[in-house]
Amino acid sequence: MPATQKPMRYGHTEGHTDVCFDDSGSFIVTCGSDGDVRMWEDLDDDDPKSINVGEKAFSCALKNGKLVTAVSNNTVQVYTFPEGVPDGILTRFTTNANHVVFNGDGTKIAAGSSDFLVKVVDVMDNSQQQTFRGHDAPVLSLSFDPKDIFLASSSCDGTVRVWNISDQACAVSWPVLQKCNDVVNAKSICRLAWQPGTGKLLAVPVEKSVKLYRRETWSNPFDLSDSSITQTLNIVTWSPCGQYLAAGTTNGLIVVWNVETKDCMERVKHEKGYAICGLAWHPTYGRICYTDVEGNLGILENVCDLSEKVSSHKVSSRVEKDYNDLFDGDDTNSAGDFLNDNAVEIPSFSKGIINDDDDDDDLMLTGDRLRRRSHILGDDENSVDAPMLKSDLHKEEGEDDQAGSIHSLPLTKSQRPFYDGPMPTPRQKPFQSSSTPLHLSHRFMVWNSVGIIRCYNDDQDSAIDVEFHDTSIHHATHLSNTFNYTMGTLSHEAVLLACESTDELASKLHCLHFSSWDSSKEWIVDMPQNEDIEAICLGQGWAAAATTALLLRLFTIGGVQKEVFSLPGPVVSMTGHGEQLCIVYHRGTGFDGDQCLGVQLLELGQKKKQVLHGDPLPLTRKSYLTWLGFSAEGTPCYVDSEGCVRMLNRGLGNTWTPVCNIREHCKGKSDHYWVVGVHENPQQLRCIPCKGSRFPPTLPRPAVAILSFKLPYCQTSTEKGQMEEQFWHSVLFHNYLDYLAKNGYDYEENIKNQAVKEQQELLMKMLALSCKLEREFRCVELANLMTQNAVNLAIKYASRSRKLILAQKLSDLAAEKAAELAEAQTEEEKEEDFRIKLNAGHTTTEWSQPRARSQIEEDTEDREETVQEEKEQPEPHNHGQNLFQSANSPDMPALKSGAVFSSSQGRVNPFKVLVNSKEPAVSMSSTRSTNILDNMNKSSRKSTPLNRAANNEKSPVIKPLVPKPKSKQASAASYFQKRTSQADKTEEVKENPKNPSPETPAMCLQNSENQRPKTGFQMWLEENRSHILSDNPDFSDEADIIKEGMVRFRVLSAEERKAWTNKAKGEIASDTPEVKKRKHEVCEAENQEEAAKENMDLSKKQKTSALSTNQKLSAFAFKQE
Repeated sequence: MPATQKPMRYGHTEGHTDVCFDDSGSFIVTCGSDGDVRMWEDLDDDDPKSINVGEKAFSCALKNGKLVTAVSNNTVQVYTFPEGVPDGILTRFTTNANHVVFNGDGTKIAAGSSDFLVKVVDVMDNSQQQTFRGHDAPVLSLSFDPKDIFLASSSCDGTVRVWNISDQACAVSWPVLQKCNDVVNAKSICRLAWQPGTGKLLAVPVEKSVKLYRRETWSNPFDLSDSSITQTLNIVTWSPCGQYLAAGTTNGLIVVWNVETKDCMERVKHEKGYAICGLAWHPTYGRICYTDVEGNLGILENVCDLSEKVSSHKVSSRVEKDYNDLFDGDDTNSAGDFLNDNAVEIPSFSKGIINDDDDDDDLMLTGDRLRRRSHILGDDENSVDAPMLKSDLHKEEGEDDQAGSIHSLPLTKSQRPFYDGPMPTPRQKPFQSSSTPLHLSHRFMVWNSVGIIRCYNDDQDSAIDVEFHDTSIHHATHLSNTFNYTMGTLSHEAVLLACESTDELASKLHCLHFSSWDSSKEWIVDMPQNEDIEAICLGQGWAAAATTALLLRLFTIGGVQKEVFSLPGPVVSMTGHGEQLCIVYHRGTGFDGDQCLGVQLLELGQKKKQVLHGDPLPLTRKSYLTWLGFSAEGTPCYVDSEGCVRMLNRGLGNTWTPVCNIREHCKGKSDHYWVVGVHENPQQLRCIPCKGSRFPPTLPRPAVAILSFKLPYCQTSTEKGQMEEQFWHSVLFHNYLDYLAKNGYDYEENIKNQAVKEQQELLMKMLALSCKLEREFRCVELANLMTQNAVNLAIKYASRSRKLILAQKLSDLAAEKAAELAEAQTEEEKEEDFRIKLNAGHTTTEWSQPRARSQIEEDTEDREETVQEEKEQPEPHNHGQNLFQSANSPDMPALKSGAVFSSSQGRVNPFKVLVNSKEPAVSMSSTRSTNILDNMNKSSRKSTPLNRAANNEKSPVIKPLVPKPKSKQASAASYFQKRTSQADKTEEVKENPKNPSPETPAMCLQNSENQRPKTGFQMWLEENRSHILSDNPDFSDEADIIKEGMVRFRVLSAEERKAWTNKAKGEIASDTPEVKKRKHEVCEAENQEEAAKENMDLSKKQKTSALSTNQKLSAFAFKQE
């Protein structure tokens, strides 16, 4: 099994940090540049004992209950352990002491200082001191010979010296290091070490290899190196058995070798790549503690954890599990026992003798053992033949028991091929969002927007407290925790708790349905045997539990079991909100520190559907999931360990957008924010600040901080970047309104209107900025994002800025937008007509029956004839009605003039209108009218609030002048909504409702919608249509004719335009009942006037065509001739 690297945690402030174990390995002791010494029971210990020893602590050593520290006040102090009581000063220097070490029996300490001196002091009698002089620069590190004969030291003068302790003489000196003038400038701190037990070898880290020197002969038989080492080695340490050697580099790589075979057993990379400055091997187990120059503490578990006492009957199964051990990241994995490595005993480094009775099966074991259950499989390039190594290492006389144990080792190497690819990442364990770790006696089970659940596990009592933020929901509750519940969640309806199984009890799901109207408010469900609950969540009317059997079980809030379905992988976390359920699970094995997670998003309402189908969950490199939840408005969000907050962007195909980086708000590297909730209105990220930890304590009660959101856009220091971020920020954080409207939830429409207004203002500001920078193409791109009203303002801005080409481009864009709006409105009208027809006279059974094609055609013709009849009958009360009054009304459907009534004989044509010639068609009984109103209301409810809000924002559009044969006329394009004067307004061309002319069928068709007066432009266009078509024979679309007509109409002088407008008004004013009687004569007179004006119009046309394009645009922009 490869070494397991636990996530590092904050230990001390930034700076050099040292680490060591106590004699039993029960405590990890660290010291750092903050002057504190901390005693950790484990890496998860959130309340280590801490004592302050000075301004800075450079080194610490622990032996026989004595803790020695080298402090920045130039002293070496001693404290009792674990009490931490000061016990005096052992020695002083003129500058800082850089390193202190104990000898083997703990009676002496050696200290090296920046004043070039090395001192050996008796711990019990500090008057017994020895001083070693000879270094010409500050001393970097020291190491006692296990037999107390020699003392090794390294220095900034570039030498490594071995001193004879008895006479304080230098036995040997090797100039192998790079020279420097101070410890802070040293390329490496060169922490050297003697081999435990015999002291046969001295290991010295030099550049990218470890040099090993033989005792007394001081020869260099071999070096240890590896191709993965790319930076200088900083520190080495031996395993207690003396068989393995670990080294750390300045770029965060930890390498472990088997010294006998020179094989590289482990390669572990620091998660941040910081320099390793402290290494300590556990006295009895394969565990290494390490510290970095940023003050962090880490642990490697199962280092070279290969049993040397495996009976032969276990060997074959051990070999079969060869490949699987490479991917063994989590011993608690439920995939099977083949990952648990139960066949191997835990090695004890204090026992070095292998049973001599083991037969040749041990050769298989050793060959398998040397395959390196580590981050790399394969032989090391520096390996030598095992018999040669044996004869080289042990040919001297006087081998002790340690050497005997090495002799007893089988010397066969594995011939497995190299594996130098990416390494698997241990899988993240399941967790409940906004909960603190399980090992704490007082912890939060959940903290969300509803309330807080606290769990207390004391020796006297085990209880759960439930507190609600809003006490009107429910009063605070105290529960006994007899089943040892470890998971909890809270909603406005219930409290849900869960526990793991024990030998006697099954895993349980416990719900307290406090919102129930009956007297039974609790229910408990036991899981099947060998199935444990790993994650739970609550929604509106339902509860869910994910189990180790890769099942997700749904329950109603009252305890009824609902659907059960399989999960694609082991669950990591899940959360619920309303009808939505979000599940994150392991979709595969991650590599190189990355987690491989998938996410499912389901809607559990009436129409159950899956929104996200196991899509990969994006995470920051080498991070893991820390929080999963919904915003208060129902948008899924999550946070990773690097502080990146991501939100589901429903407006971009359900992608994940980063909306905040919590790390940017942290003051120190060790500070974190513990997320408890996300709100989109107001935009708030609710967190609890944690100083030096990832989670808060239960007491005192933490205070909630509010962080702002910021999208990671480029160049946000510039005005352009700021406005871009603000625009898309507003768009993203108002997507939830579309979701609410689509799913029939209530929401405030003024929020949507205010958001649209804010977005359009930002777009106008960006367009003005781009216009000033001569980025006209960019202006058109921005206008594409605008509403029609904003485009009209953009056209005016471009005209006044003398950007004539831009104004023309924006005009084209406005026409396109108007056409799109018209098409969308036509589709809405068709849907509305279908609803009216469906509700008026047909049952579901009738519509579901197959109909003959001829019958459908007859109905269609009948409908067209009825519509024509309807158009010939005017409605006086609708004469001045706004064109879009019914389309924009949120409560009334778009009904045509006339009414629908039913007949008792057979099936009824719902569009047929029966009217007399002088009254509106409202001939119905009161009972039938009531039914029709009911149908209208039902139809109007089907239109979503979003559509209503969108309709209110749309500007009026002009319908096209060209009809569509045998179909209801579609609405068409309006080019401009607002003008500076009333005379410039463009409206729909309408004809007198009582004079349907066969020459203008389009007008007759449109009279069925609304009766509106003509404008001056429309009258001018009717008379000049032939000239426009003759000048532009390629014009086939009515929109092109209107566009060209508006350009020409604007070229006219103000007096001419006013005359046309007055003419239109005069015609309307004269359209009285008396004049209508003589309508035929008026029409003939108008025809004569038109014939008389043809010559004048021809001259106007020649004058207009003579103008250049720039002159036209100039006149359009500045209202000039």
